[in-house]
Amino acid sequence: MLKTPAYAARLARSPLEPWSVERREPRAHDVLLDVLYCGVCHSDIHQARDEWGGASFPMVPGHEIIGRVRQVGAAVRAFAVGDLAGVGCMVDACRECQPCRHEVEQFCEKGCAFTYNSTEMDRRTPTYGGYSSAVVVDERFVLKIPACLDPAGAAPLLCAGITTYSPLRQWNCKSGDRVGVVGLGGLGHMALKLAVAMGAEVTVLSTSRGKAADARRLGAHAFESTQDATTFRRLAGTLDLLIDTVSAPHDLNAHLGLLRPQGTMVLVGVPTEPAPVHAFSLIGGNRRLVGSLIGGIAETQRMLDFCAEHRIVSEVEVIPIQQINEAYERMLRGDVRYRFVIDLASLARP
Repeated sequence: MLKTPAYAARLARSPLEPWSVERREPRAHDVLLDVLYCGVCHSDIHQARDEWGGASFPMVPGHEIIGRVRQVGAAVRAFAVGDLAGVGCMVDACRECQPCRHEVEQFCEKGCAFTYNSTEMDRRTPTYGGYSSAVVVDERFVLKIPACLDPAGAAPLLCAGITTYSPLRQWNCKSGDRVGVVGLGGLGHMALKLAVAMGAEVTVLSTSRGKAADARRLGAHAFESTQDATTFRRLAGTLDLLIDTVSAPHDLNAHLGLLRPQGTMVLVGVPTEPAPVHAFSLIGGNRRLVGSLIGGIAETQRMLDFCAEHRIVSEVEVIPIQQINEAYERMLRGDVRYRFVIDLASLARP
């Protein structure tokens, strides 16, 4: 076993602190990565504080992992020592069920193995995430990171990137479409960048008027405040697609009214409380309200290649691991533009 320095939440709502995990020795199909950077996802906070229930502790969060290959198993062909590689939200699945065969392993019928707060497919061995110095993952769940992408900026692509890329592709975002992005945070700014690269005319809808300049800088055609009572009247029936990234309670019915007939609103944010939806908000115009959960490994690789083609990375603030608890509090205040990324070299420093 490989003793690996890490930061962990020992109990729900306890501060993260230094810890160590034991990684397995690489097997024939495994890749051992020295972690360079790990993005900080809002879901890390939810799970470290057991806000969704069912969490296991001690917990090492982190599922936006960029690393350098240190060792590969004897049967590995896709990666070599020294390669830049990544690990996202999953580290394994059954590989045999219909979803796995159709490259949507996140819906594995036996339950995929998430990168942390989960177990390996044996349902006994706990998984620990990227707030650590190294990870060992089967090569089928390791991603190639294009050399042209800044590694720190690429880390959030492995969750925030695929979470927003997948619904844009699923609902056929294309040149000339009018797309709305609700919320300009870690997810929202990625949805904006990706939709613009796909040729869409993008409107950002946000409660934070102070983000209007950033929205324009990142490529938005328009910025609208959802605190302005006239916004929903003026924009009614104008959007083809709406990507809703907000995790705070908000009026879904009002946002559905922004869609054109047969338009689609996609939920990727997860508010803590259920939201009421009136049937007429959907029936009037045959509008669709759907959800989207990350993407499979093949689609995640396509997303990375798309980002390389268009030189897209996340807007990040790089921090040492010792500032992770402060970063959590700043995220809750909305005080980050737009994603924290941990420099794991700091784990070796006092």
